[in-house]
Amino acid sequence: MSELFMLSKAQMRRIEPYFPLSHGVPRVDDRRVLSGIVFVIRNGLRWRDAPAGYGPHKTIYNRFIRWSRLGVFNKILASLAADSSADDVLMIDATHLKAHRTAASLLKKGLFPRRIGRTKGGLNSKLHAVCDGTGRPLILCLSEGQMSDHIGAKLTYPVLPRHAKCMIGDKGYDSDEYRAALQAKGITPCIPPRKGRILPADFDKNLYRQRHKIENMFGRLKDWRRIHTRYDRCAHTFLSAIAIAATVIFWLS
Repeated sequence: MSELFMLSKAQMRRIEPYFPLSHGVPRVDDRRVLSGIVFVIRNGLRWRDAPAGYGPHKTIYNRFIRWSRLGVFNKILASLAADSSADDVLMIDATHLKAHRTAASLLKKGLFPRRIGRTKGGLNSKLHAVCDGTGRPLILCLSEGQMSDHIGAKLTYPVLPRHAKCMIGDKGYDSDEYRAALQAKGITPCIPPRKGRILPADFDKNLYRQRHKIENMFGRLKDWRRIHTRYDRCAHTFLSAIAIAATVIFWLS
């Protein structure tokens, strides 16, 4: 048991306030079960292959699915991210996450959305993210792989932090509509213009160099094998796995 990954007691104290209340029979040890969930997602295991030290694999899997449907892991990430002190400068970007054949297999019609689409690279999902000035994720949104960055930006726009003053993005976010929307919130866009623009907009080149931080964030998320390759059929379970990885890497370290 000592060789297995375990969330520390200090980490548990930070996330315990967001756990759902236990009704009836007391829950199995939260720390052990959640550590097992983290271990499986980070190492890309099947749930049945979780080490016995974390308890029955069905308990680990059932906890992950039940809390995913309740939105518990997304709430934990959102609550911890709300305490960011570097949200005056934001960064936005998106990345593709390849869908394994088990994730792409058909669900019963109308059961749960999948957010899987087809691109030149095959079946995949697209993760849209907004980070703070240090490269920690504040907002995560999952879509079909073929969705454009511009449309994904519209999904994240309503929940941008109130204190944001600047948004750094690549050319995929260069549109008059998005620039105007940011400015309406008092946010200055730092977005290079596309080639061929009749009236190219100015941007702060020195500030734009900070954009590598969000690329680094995606790289660290993809180090977790069940994030790099999507095995979950339902969009809410996959997004929960991403939220768990983002929480442990960036907000509990």
